[in-house]
Amino acid sequence: MHLSKSDILDMNRIKRLNIINSITGIKPANLIATKSKEYGTNLAIFSSVVHLGSNPPYIGFITRPIGEVPRHTYQNIQENGCYTINHVHQDFIEQAHYTSAKIETGVSEFDICGFTEEYLFDFPVPFVAESKIKMAIKLEEIIPIKINGTIMVIGSIEHLILPDSLVNEKGYINLEEAQNVGIAGLNGYYALQKIGEFPYARPNEVPDFKVVK
Repeated sequence: MHLSKSDILDMNRIKRLNIINSITGIKPANLIATKSKEYGTNLAIFSSVVHLGSNPPYIGFITRPIGEVPRHTYQNIQENGCYTINHVHQDFIEQAHYTSAKIETGVSEFDICGFTEEYLFDFPVPFVAESKIKMAIKLEEIIPIKINGTIMVIGSIEHLILPDSLVNEKGYINLEEAQNVGIAGLNGYYALQKIGEFPYARPNEVPDFKVVK
């Protein structure tokens, strides 16, 4: 298959949406929890969470344009400046998926989708109790992306919570053992399997690779 830009733009809307959302590959699945003073808690699945730095520890994610559809996650973060990011694991992917439904304001996805609010370390926003790997995040910067109206939300990790057994002596996290899942497109979920590990790449240690024909 070859698709030019004009082919993509002329494509059926749903097919175009599915192809372009899938073409970047498998992305991390996370539940972002927020809280409104007036309406209570909100929980939504995101596949755009990305590492932005380790010192300080910055995490970013992309939220879609603000328009006719309310963006409760973004609105709540603007209101109180904090949120939690919770990894999605294999035993609750269906529950996590349905947090993407357009639930009416004032009704919490924690309740609708069967998740448990967990408050830790006096942080004002709940974690997802069912998640093994979770982070408390403080808002640091909001960057509007003018080209398409999306928004990058950047925060710093205030608390990082995960089982000791998942972290080795070098600090690597075993995401396969945690049974983490990834997302491709809007509704395809994939299990993670570790298939290799290599040393830090130094110029004088690059193997003599042969071209595979």
